Amino acid sequence: MRMVELGPDVAAAEIRALAPAPRDVEDAVRAVVDEVRAEGDAALLRFTKRFDGAELRAEQLRVPAGDLEQAVGALEPEVLAGLRTAIANVGAVVQAQLRAEVSVELPEGQRVEIAELPVRRAGACVPAARSPLASTLVMLAVTARAAGVEEIAVCTPPGPGGEVHPAILAACALCGVGEVYRVGGTPAVAALAYGTESVPAVDVVAGPGNSFVQEAKRQVAGAVGVDGIAGPSELVVVADGGSDAEAVALDLLAQAEHGEDGLLVLMSPDRALLAAVRAAVVRMAPDRPTVKDAPLALVRARDARAAVRLADMVAPEHLELVGPEAEALAGTVRAAGCLFVGPGAATAFGDYVAGSNHVLPTGGAARFQSALSASTFRRRMARVSLPGGAAARLAPSGAALARAEGFPVHAESMERRA
Repeated sequence: MRMVELGPDVAAAEIRALAPAPRDVEDAVRAVVDEVRAEGDAALLRFTKRFDGAELRAEQLRVPAGDLEQAVGALEPEVLAGLRTAIANVGAVVQAQLRAEVSVELPEGQRVEIAELPVRRAGACVPAARSPLASTLVMLAVTARAAGVEEIAVCTPPGPGGEVHPAILAACALCGVGEVYRVGGTPAVAALAYGTESVPAVDVVAGPGNSFVQEAKRQVAGAVGVDGIAGPSELVVVADGGSDAEAVALDLLAQAEHGEDGLLVLMSPDRALLAAVRAAVVRMAPDRPTVKDAPLALVRARDARAAVRLADMVAPEHLELVGPEAEALAGTVRAAGCLFVGPGAATAFGDYVAGSNHVLPTGGAARFQSALSASTFRRRMARVSLPGGAAARLAPSGAALARAEGFPVHAESMERRA
């Protein structure tokens, strides 16, 4: 890992600048999206061969339902138990997010009801190039299902032999998802957005992925809903002196498994802890080959409050507060994708089994964007009723405004009801 030491006057923008600039993939993605939109399955088959090394026929794009159940039986018992735990906990948290219909009676006599309705079809993009992210399937499918989505379509890249990893298939079966397609990346996003002969279009596309996947979501947004545009993984840890340096180092190293383009930061007012974590990272990283060469900033803060304030300005995907002083400031945090409080709350628990969702805003988007949740797959719709004399009481005000804006027929429409 590439470590940089920064003093107490560092700005959030300087910390963010440590992460590599994203590649410009707009034109490459546009070419793929346009071809999938124009050619459908033929383009999917061509790109799956090019990107994933799998040569498929059109009838092989969708995974047979029997393969999903067979995959459950082939799972190691401890992996199956882990998936069941994740499914139960994520589902419980999503159920708690669902909101009841709201009805408001207004002074003129009209009634406005706000109903929250699920979309009919959702598409889940599940990465599998580096490793089969069955946990991501759980985060997406359980959330969509609990939100009330009727149909969930999963797209995930096949291996060179054309087979989807059994852990992802098993997770689909456990989550009640029977619609799975052997296509990933940019082609999958385009297929879900616009539809092909084999892949019906959806209402919302969700899921993490590399810069090509995120650019594809940006380009199709509007034709379809998207959960957000995410970048590489991020972790900021704010820790007091006396914290377990090796545990903090492991948390940082764990996030570095996601790739070398992420952002890792430790902030502390304690010089000894910064030095101890640095030494632990240097000692432990060489023995852990899955850890990538991500940048790690070691920031010496004036005090815990200054560290938490700076972390809030960075608005990271994950934020850990470790130690009594830092933990006491948890209520002041406004901008983090997910906040982990206390020495036991490692970010890795949120990635798998804590019940929170690991599809989170990155790149500072936590200032205005939320984690994947029930609301990602639901929309609010107003129902307006004007019983009794409500129309007559509202028409004079409405007609005056309409005529002032140059829409006299709007005014007539309202006055006719009066």
